Amino acid sequence: MAGTFSQIYIQYVFAVKGRENLLQKPWRDEVFKYISGIIKGKNQKPIIVNGVSDHVHVFVGLNPAMNISDLVRDIKNNSSNFINDQKFLKKKFAWQGGYGAFSYAHSQIENVYQYIANQEIHHRKNTFKEEYIDFLQEFEIEFNDKYLFDWLD
Repeated sequence: MAGTFSQIYIQYVFAVKGRENLLQKPWRDEVFKYISGIIKGKNQKPIIVNGVSDHVHVFVGLNPAMNISDLVRDIKNNSSNFINDQKFLKKKFAWQGGYGAFSYAHSQIENVYQYIANQEIHHRKNTFKEEYIDFLQEFEIEFNDKYLFDWLD
């Protein structure tokens, strides 16, 4: 019987609702590990999950049976429930609507991994808005500013 073979790598980028700086260092890694567990639980391959206080990058090896939007929906829903159940914050946590999804070749895995691993360093120089618009332009994705994330500036 013939098999199905695929190689799909997706980087998701999504933000905290209102772009608030709520993902605090004392518990941020716990949330990132939880997100990796969500991905594994969906039979997908988490490559790296990292981010800063207001947004997250999730790099995944995706099985073609999984819909890109279904996975990010589940990640956002389950991780926000986890944050709220753990009572990391005094107020209710939520992710902002929308996300970016960018595809990569196998040869780019290491570069994307390093980029995501170094988010703290990267954001000393560049804002999330600059980073996100750079992604959209690099991937030649047409966009209207009106439909992007809520920016703090």
